[in-house]
Amino acid sequence: MTRDLIGSRIKALRQAKGLSQDGLAQLLGFKDRQTVSTIETGARRVTAQELLLAAEKLGAPIDYFTDPFRLDGEARFSWRQCGVPPKRLSEYESCASRWIGAYRTLLPQVGGKMRLMRPSLGLTKQSRYEDAIEAGERFAAEFKLGEIPAKRLVEVMENELGILVLMVDAEEGISGAACRLPDMDAVLIARREIAGRRYFDLAHELFHILTWEAMPPKHVEEAVESGGDRIEQLANNFAASVLMPSAEVMRSGPWEKFDADSLVARLNSLASTLEVTSSALRWRLVALGELPAASAREIPQASLRNNGRIEAKLPPPPLFSKPFAEVLGTALQQGCVSVRRAAALVDASVDDLPEMLAAHGVEHEVEL
Repeated sequence: MTRDLIGSRIKALRQAKGLSQDGLAQLLGFKDRQTVSTIETGARRVTAQELLLAAEKLGAPIDYFTDPFRLDGEARFSWRQCGVPPKRLSEYESCASRWIGAYRTLLPQVGGKMRLMRPSLGLTKQSRYEDAIEAGERFAAEFKLGEIPAKRLVEVMENELGILVLMVDAEEGISGAACRLPDMDAVLIARREIAGRRYFDLAHELFHILTWEAMPPKHVEEAVESGGDRIEQLANNFAASVLMPSAEVMRSGPWEKFDADSLVARLNSLASTLEVTSSALRWRLVALGELPAASAREIPQASLRNNGRIEAKLPPPPLFSKPFAEVLGTALQQGCVSVRRAAALVDASVDDLPEMLAAHGVEHEVEL
């Protein structure tokens, strides 16, 4: 374990307990706060005896400090959710941290590398909504997302931007999250949401990843396609323009020619083609000046639900992702992690683990 890692976890636990550096120094018998400061920054090594004492005095198990899969003190999350109690969200964040932490730990062990540089957008909180819209259009064009950007967005995020994308069985009310680490980024998406919402959440979280340093998102945000604070509105405008290129939207116009029933039918049809929600498409039309905001509000929400379809939703994508499954499968093959620990990590039984890997084309024979 590195000094930085243990130090960051001691700092995180100290802050969670509401202790100052002076308070922790007294608790652990150090002569002054400077000793605590040098430990937390990684400048000073913690002895085994000091680590045992810290675990005892701070009421934490030793693996809190030594488990390489934990992200305590390192990860910053921004959750897109609706009405999830703080305790449930905190518990789910701990699970998500294990998945991301496992990928980050195992990747170099199986020969992979983190990206040397991370991309960013030149936007700030003072940027105009039009700037976010233009950035989304340019992103879709420069990364060649094509006529239906939703189809290639995950591939571009994973392969060209180095962002770990995980499709997860989230707690009810959680749509997704962005996670920032010192050396990598990750996005989690609730895989059982309808496709249009999944893609919108994906593009929304991508905005947060690309603008994190300039405008750090809140730890918890409401999952809405319009409204919210300024950062969320910028994110929504960016997401909408990435997924709904103006050229494709305008090709179906002029939208003012449609009467109420025809407008709803056309919204549902184009939204299904672009794999977005009809609700998101109508607000995209408002942003483009193709539909008055008052007219958008008058459209009955029930007529847009599930893009006007009544049939059952399509099956969700497989759990996690192909890169995640490949790293985990290779780590199992090379003996970097045990089968039981890998299964526990992804909340699966030992017997179900091969099925989860096989869903991404990763074959592995379970040997206990």
